Amino acid sequence: MCGIFAAISETSVTSALVGGLRALSYRGYDSSGLVIAQRNGLQRRRAPGKLDALSTLLKEQPLEGFVGIAHTRWATHGAPSETNAHPHMTPKVAVVHNGIIENYSVLKADLESDGYRFNSETDSECIPLLITRNLDKGLTPEVALREAMAMLDGSFGIAVIFASESDTVYAARLGSPLVIGQGATGHFIASDAIAMASVARNLCMLEDGDVAKVRVNEMSITNTAGDVTHREMKALQVSEHDQGKQGYRHYMLKEIHQQPEVVRNTLNHYCDNASFTLKDETFPSNIARFDRLSIVACGTSYYAGMVARTWFEKYAAIPVEADIASEYRYRESPLSPNTLSLFISQSGETADTLAALRYTKEQGLSCISLLNVDTSTMAAESDSFLRTLAGVEIGVASTKAFTGQLMVLLLMALRIAKASGRLNTAAEKAAIKELFTLPVGLSNVIDQLASIKSIASSLMQSEHTLFLGRGTGFPLAQEGALKLKEISYIHAEAYPAGELKHGPIALIDDAMPIVLVAPPGPMMSKTLSNLREVAARGAKVILISNHEGIELASEHITHAIEMPDCDPVMMPVLYTLPLQLLAYHVAVLKGTDVDQPRNLAKSVTVE
Repeated sequence: MCGIFAAISETSVTSALVGGLRALSYRGYDSSGLVIAQRNGLQRRRAPGKLDALSTLLKEQPLEGFVGIAHTRWATHGAPSETNAHPHMTPKVAVVHNGIIENYSVLKADLESDGYRFNSETDSECIPLLITRNLDKGLTPEVALREAMAMLDGSFGIAVIFASESDTVYAARLGSPLVIGQGATGHFIASDAIAMASVARNLCMLEDGDVAKVRVNEMSITNTAGDVTHREMKALQVSEHDQGKQGYRHYMLKEIHQQPEVVRNTLNHYCDNASFTLKDETFPSNIARFDRLSIVACGTSYYAGMVARTWFEKYAAIPVEADIASEYRYRESPLSPNTLSLFISQSGETADTLAALRYTKEQGLSCISLLNVDTSTMAAESDSFLRTLAGVEIGVASTKAFTGQLMVLLLMALRIAKASGRLNTAAEKAAIKELFTLPVGLSNVIDQLASIKSIASSLMQSEHTLFLGRGTGFPLAQEGALKLKEISYIHAEAYPAGELKHGPIALIDDAMPIVLVAPPGPMMSKTLSNLREVAARGAKVILISNHEGIELASEHITHAIEMPDCDPVMMPVLYTLPLQLLAYHVAVLKGTDVDQPRNLAKSVTVE
């Protein structure tokens, strides 16, 4: 969730450090800081708030040098403040840390009993103090670092510089990702490869237990046992172009508009556009031999799994359980060896989903992941993984990654159906051919939804909003409510429309807007019946449906968002767009920070 960037270069690293933090700022943060190693010792600058505050401070109190570490913090222990901001340091060592030290209370008591004083409320400060105590005992910097690591319970990615070894940056990881980049002028360390785009050409991923010792022109990595090991350098796949807004007001809007391209890239990767067939080799060979599927994910990825549950059960005739990752392993549910476990995460570093993956592997089950980052920890630890091909997503509120997940999940369901004999060649060709029309359909819908701005204005003063849907419309309603909450800060909840009479209808009055997702299909008439129930109680209803649905409900609705008729299999992807755009325009009208909403982080790497 926090961001780490470190640099050791032949030229001053200050601007590179700030640039690296800026590239990482999409992850969410509430303070920032850096330390530079100079001849007169370690020098620090920190500031709460946005990164501009740190930039201003550096103009007022310049700091230059060839070795430095930097950090953007998302508060877990202690309020956002300069004192709690990273780096944390003593005169001998400075540290930036991502993760959580679970035994920090015990470590703090132990250190304080030895006379070491804490200045912050953070768990992270115990790391430089542990290292300092080891240095005070006469240990070398590297040994002092390893001895401190051995005392830490929890997860961490850390970058460390020592006053006595000012030509070196150390990096270590256990459960929290770190990458090392190789550039023309030196080496760089970051918690996300996206921060490397402007400075590095090649990079390698550290693995759990690794300690890297990095200098301008050399690098060595030792593993948990202390043995020298090799981590392959790969060409950096992220470009600076991927990070730009390309003329859009916000990254989120750009990424909404990129969804037709994401769908097209996904189809071209997994399907043959000449024969309109699935490329069987792009899917794990064993996915059809299981008789049950377990889907585990968090947030938006969980809602994608909920939509996909219908596809797997309808097309592949395989029963599906969908679980929220943070709850999954604590249920201690009996796991069948005939179950394929599917874990969905955009970053591949989501702490709860990664923990669920590890728990499931310990039970001996086959694990597959659906990810947007093929160099992630989950990619490395899964038996196999599928890529979403969404490209870099900067906006904290996921849009194109969600669409990419839906597309791969749909194609996976068709692949299992094909392998089990439930999808014959003619049906396969018909389905894939129809899907290849989807990018154009998405583009047309985006162009036609300009009127959604006026509908958004009717929501901006609301304190609460209720989203309703049935079938796949329900998880889409959940995703729509999440988007509105995330970026506009309006309290929004989603319910299955059929559950209204079991309690939620008590909330309905003329101050409660309703967003109803009602695509055509066997459940439309029942959904419209629910619409009439809320309208009779004074609710202002925004209906998302096709022309027929809007005509049937016209006298009971306040606003309508008309969607084109389409093949039912494509409906969830198309109906995602108005929900995203509605939330976006409400947030713009309210003046909130669309791309970096308060309290949120893009990649949730702590439990």
